Amino acid sequence: MRLNTIKPARGSRPERYRVGRGSASGNGKTAGRGHKGQHSRSGGFHKVGFEGGQMPLQRRVPKVGFRSRRGRFSAEVRLSELKYLATDTIDLSTLKMADLVPQHTRRAKVIASGEVERAYVVRMPGVAVTKGARAAIEKVGGKIEEP
Repeated sequence: MRLNTIKPARGSRPERYRVGRGSASGNGKTAGRGHKGQHSRSGGFHKVGFEGGQMPLQRRVPKVGFRSRRGRFSAEVRLSELKYLATDTIDLSTLKMADLVPQHTRRAKVIASGEVERAYVVRMPGVAVTKGARAAIEKVGGKIEEP
């Protein structure tokens, strides 16, 4: 086999239409464009989705979904991730230093997922706690300090 003899498999690439080559070709006279109208003329086209001036479908249908602006600055911390903290006091700055939440986080929430081994003290402003997480932290002797 040589590079100059490589060809695609027979039938894998269809023959191109030879338009305007007489009636025997099946694409003679109007060359597959039909009779009259915008699409039969050269240069006759509109952008994709254009419906002749009618409000196009992609603009008629309502948009769905919602992205909260607060969500970009909020983060969740699992109970099982608290073991990576060096200290027993939990506030936003210690969570950021331990890389448990991104640096741009403004509020974090400790959620009840996993087990907690040590007794932690959670400082409330900036760090919220779910009911289940609160119960788990208080069960091992920790506490939640509210301002």
